[in-house]
Amino acid sequence: MEDRRTFYLYFARWDVLKKWLIIPFSLYSKNKMKTRTAILFVCMGNICRSPTAEGVFRARAQAAGLDLHIDSAGTHAYHIGNPPDPRSTSHAAARGYDLSAQRARKVSVEDFERFDYVLAMDHDNLEILQRACPAQYRHKVRLFMEYASRSGSDVVPDPYYGGANGFDTVLDYIEDASDGLLAALRKT
Repeated sequence: MEDRRTFYLYFARWDVLKKWLIIPFSLYSKNKMKTRTAILFVCMGNICRSPTAEGVFRARAQAAGLDLHIDSAGTHAYHIGNPPDPRSTSHAAARGYDLSAQRARKVSVEDFERFDYVLAMDHDNLEILQRACPAQYRHKVRLFMEYASRSGSDVVPDPYYGGANGFDTVLDYIEDASDGLLAALRKT
C-alpha cells in the first residue's frame, strides 16, 4: 500500500510541477518567440484594396508553401466590422480569390510591433501610417507597389467611386506586387 501511495504522490506532484513548467513556457513561446513573418496590407477603409491584397497574397503564399500571418486594415474607421465591398469580392472571386471571411478593421498602434511589413496602398495612407507609427518601427512601413515589376504605378488606385474596370486594375496591380513580395520573402 505504501508503494502505491508513493506512486500516486509522485505523479500528483508531477502534475503540479508540469503546470508550472509547461504553461509559462507556452505563454512565453506565444508572446515572445515569433515564428512566422507577418504582413499587414493597409488602405483607407479596408473594404476594397487591402482586403483584396490580403486575399490575393494569402492564396499565392499558400500556393508557394509559405507559412505567413497575413491581415489587412484601414487607416479610417468608416467600415469596421463590414465585409469587403461586393464589387471587390465578386472581381476577386472571378480570379479565384475568396474574400468572404474578411471584416474591416482599423489599424492599431500594436500592429506596428506585431507585423514585419505594414504595406500601404497609396501615398496618403502611407503618410498616415508613418505619422502613427512609433519611431522604432518606421522601417516596416512601405508602399506595397514597391514590390511590383510589371505595373507602371507606385500606388494601387482606389476603385471605390469608379467603374468595374477599376477593380480589375486593382487586381492586376496587387497580383504584380504580390509576386514581387513573395520573391523578396524567399530571399530572406
